[in-house]
Amino acid sequence: MKRLTALMLLAMFTVGTLTACNTMKGAGQDVQKVGEKVEDSANSTGATTRP
Repeated sequence: MKRLTALMLLAMFTVGTLTACNTMKGAGQDVQKVGEKVEDSANSTGATTRP
């Protein structure tokens, strides 16, 4: 019985970890896209200059 409980906890932890990794990857991609849009807007206004 203890072995079954341990295996169930391990399975739940593994699924939770994999789901969290996927979520963080998606969030990182969203932040990157927003940053690109802000950069494009700043470049189109001519308000920024690059050395």
